[in-house]
Amino acid sequence: MNFRVEHLVELMALLKEEGVTVLGEIKEYDYVKFGWIMDPEENKTELWEQVDKAFL
Repeated sequence: MNFRVEHLVELMALLKEEGVTVLGEIKEYDYVKFGWIMDPEENKTELWEQVDKAFL
């Protein structure tokens, strides 16, 4: 499962502060950023943010 989000870096930091299990490091590419967490039912969930400047 994955969700498109805004402000991925800030969101991941906030989720970690709230006790959510963050998996690995954020992966950044020219056009997208990816991060992974474990949901409350222990399912790996992908969060991603489109880097808009790559499409200008």
